[in-house]
Amino acid sequence: MTESTRAASIHKVRRLGVGGKRGPGWEYQRRGRRVRRPDPRRVQRGRVDPSVSGVAGLVPFNSFLRDLGVGRSLASLFNHLKSSHGLVYSMGSQLQLLIDVAAAGEERVFGVEFLAGDPVFKHLAGGAVPSLDTVYRDLRRLDEGSLEALEGFMAEQGLRCVPTGRCRLHLDLDSSVMPLFGSQEGALPGPNPRYHARPSYHPLLGVIAETGTCVGARLRPGDTSLGENDSPTFTAWIGRLRRHVGPRALLTVRLDAAGDCAELLRSFDAAGVRFLVKLRVTPNVIGALVTQPHWRTVDRDADGKPTRQVATLTFQRESWLALGGGHRVVAIRRNDRESGNQLRLWEDDDLSTQLYITNDWNTPEEDLAEEYNDRAEIEPVIGDLKHALGIGKMPSQDFNANHAAFLLKLLTHNLLRVYARRTARAVSHWRTPWLRRVLILRPGRLLRSGRRWTLRTAPSLIQLE
Repeated sequence: MTESTRAASIHKVRRLGVGGKRGPGWEYQRRGRRVRRPDPRRVQRGRVDPSVSGVAGLVPFNSFLRDLGVGRSLASLFNHLKSSHGLVYSMGSQLQLLIDVAAAGEERVFGVEFLAGDPVFKHLAGGAVPSLDTVYRDLRRLDEGSLEALEGFMAEQGLRCVPTGRCRLHLDLDSSVMPLFGSQEGALPGPNPRYHARPSYHPLLGVIAETGTCVGARLRPGDTSLGENDSPTFTAWIGRLRRHVGPRALLTVRLDAAGDCAELLRSFDAAGVRFLVKLRVTPNVIGALVTQPHWRTVDRDADGKPTRQVATLTFQRESWLALGGGHRVVAIRRNDRESGNQLRLWEDDDLSTQLYITNDWNTPEEDLAEEYNDRAEIEPVIGDLKHALGIGKMPSQDFNANHAAFLLKLLTHNLLRVYARRTARAVSHWRTPWLRRVLILRPGRLLRSGRRWTLRTAPSLIQLE
């Protein structure tokens, strides 16, 4: 069995889930009592306590990462990039420092300057927080091979949440636009629906829908589109996922209309995965639609008028057949869809049509359409990565340094997901800002007594396992 996704717009944070109590408004009303705010001027201010921290949750988080062996792995993979005789800050330690920065909510490397004054952050950094210039220089040390290793390590952590054996999993592939307002290397104009002709990056992401973790990522210049050149990348991601889940798992790849590419579809077939891709609407597709003789009615309204009809078209693109394979083209027309692109071809009703390509010839058409609609969950994940972790905030003019920062933020996202699933499973479906509030941004006091460090914190807002 597999775990189902949970819609972000439905499962919101409630005070009872974080240890709060319901408002006593009705009780106060019955007793005739009114809430009055106190005079803050009557609260005495004590002396400044330099042992107080605002990110005390980084201590249990880093303890968890140590148990996972994250520090040892980072040292093994990247310490060779920095090996001078007078070495102070090793590469593995620097990358862990940047994970702490992202986990604490700082979207830019510049956040090191603010966190340097926090006693817990400073202690975890080894007692000496490096200068900002040192961090920037170390990010630029990562070359192509190191970036590939970092991407693989990021995906490895994301796979920790993914079940194995007999299960059903969906790998949602998508690209995104990250507008840039500087002169960063690789920042080029490309397809940008909001900032036309704005220089940008155009990354690729692979997300497991059931867990919300990223198992593949690649930063690309802004003038790069999604197409057949990405076939080797997607094949590598599918291969690593298959090796993790085993041969008995049913893997489904979902992709928008950019995936309507003969080479991509052929590679999905060759990888032995089921795919569900939106069909690009071209004149010959419209011709096949309007001449389709038979539609199966799935739903009707109270007057008996069809509200949802499905059909499997006989349409095949020549490019598919040229590569030795045909695919199933599924059409569904309905009058209850209010979002997305609306393709209306019939003047006598208000039915709109959506079309999909798949190599699944057995599942009913209406079930395939609903399964594709669940792909919309990748949009909140990308929004979470952009707004909570700042994957669009680039720290350097150097493309490789920006790629490294991008992958480190995705690594932090995966590690936070794993940490939440292992220690606070009841809230592990929350978005990153809420997880950060209850797991990382906890007040505490770091004390040293008897040659031992002690961390005192307020009671946890949630029950940690």
